[in-house]
Amino acid sequence: MQNFLVPMVVEQTGRGERGYDIYSRLLVDRIVFLGTPVDDQIANVIIAQLLFLQMADPKKDIHLYINSPGGSVTAGLAIYDTMQFLTCDVNTYCIGQAASMGAVLLCGGAKGKRFALPNANIMIHQVLGGAEGQASDVEIRVRYMLKLKKRLNEIISKHTGKDVSQVEKDCDRDNFMSADEAKAYGLVDEVVQSRKEVPALVNVDKETTAALAQGTKGGDNIAPGTAAR
Repeated sequence: MQNFLVPMVVEQTGRGERGYDIYSRLLVDRIVFLGTPVDDQIANVIIAQLLFLQMADPKKDIHLYINSPGGSVTAGLAIYDTMQFLTCDVNTYCIGQAASMGAVLLCGGAKGKRFALPNANIMIHQVLGGAEGQASDVEIRVRYMLKLKKRLNEIISKHTGKDVSQVEKDCDRDNFMSADEAKAYGLVDEVVQSRKEVPALVNVDKETTAALAQGTKGGDNIAPGTAAR
């Protein structure tokens, strides 16, 4: 994991204090946050969280928030395949940006449950990469990249309803979209300004409020804090 400041939540009980990072707290509400470039390490963490939530409740929605510039195609496809593998719906939300592989994950959410906030930016493009070495090795690498390009175009086509040929044309260069443009393209289903516009989040808020109220009655309290990781 990258070395950055991670807020901590401190739970105060009759037996003392217990602290855990904010991402673990979000996981309680079935929220997974992708806020970094996509690489193998981040993909493994995201996948582990998705699988944990699937085992905890295979029928309850998962909420994946995305603010990512993209990254490794193979790592991103591992997350994408896991999202499709689960029996519970994965709601996706774009906050800030969902570019490149981030956009693929955004559009790969459950149909009707893909959202973007008003000032979010979404970008799609073709596969980027390079190759060096013997000519035969370069040729092998190029063929592999073309296969990945075709596969990503097919995924975007599947989730947007666009023809593969149209997606290939639209991804030829960096294609930046606003939240509304992404909705028109089919990458997201709705542009939302408030949690109240998302029924699934309203239910999460109610459950969290009830759980906190129950914990307070039992002598528990939650206070904010910070810690580096």
